[in-house]
Amino acid sequence: MRKYLVVFIAMAVIAAGGAAWADTNTLTVTASVRGTCKFSSRTSTLNFGTLDPAAPALINGTGTTTFWCTKGVAGFGHDFSASNGDNWNGSHRQMAGPGGDVIPYDLTLTPDGSANGGPSVTRTLGISGTIQAADYTEKSAGSYSDTVVITLNP
Repeated sequence: MRKYLVVFIAMAVIAAGGAAWADTNTLTVTASVRGTCKFSSRTSTLNFGTLDPAAPALINGTGTTTFWCTKGVAGFGHDFSASNGDNWNGSHRQMAGPGGDVIPYDLTLTPDGSANGGPSVTRTLGISGTIQAADYTEKSAGSYSDTVVITLNP
């Protein structure tokens, strides 16, 4: 019996000693998702078509490009800017053409009103422009172009 009592006491000491060694720590795990916006494509086109000086009229052109913004972030995807283009004259964007002729144009950027949903939910930026009839009736025949950089500011 004495043998069992010694074993019982030894087990009680080990159990009590093991409980005294235990301790806990609470780990907090964190991360944050950055709010961002990106264009889905690196290029877009605004095409005014063929301008006919024999039937001068206000010419409208349209185009679109797509972009996405981080899900749930309000305000992102509404701040676009456009450079002055390669042929800026100090007050107007212009397309350059043959013989040094230029055709001024106006440019407007209009994002859709959709909610931001992340990379799998693309949104549309409407691109529109106008050319006044008087701005092309006395120009040389040929192709005219300009390059404008559109920036999406998150």
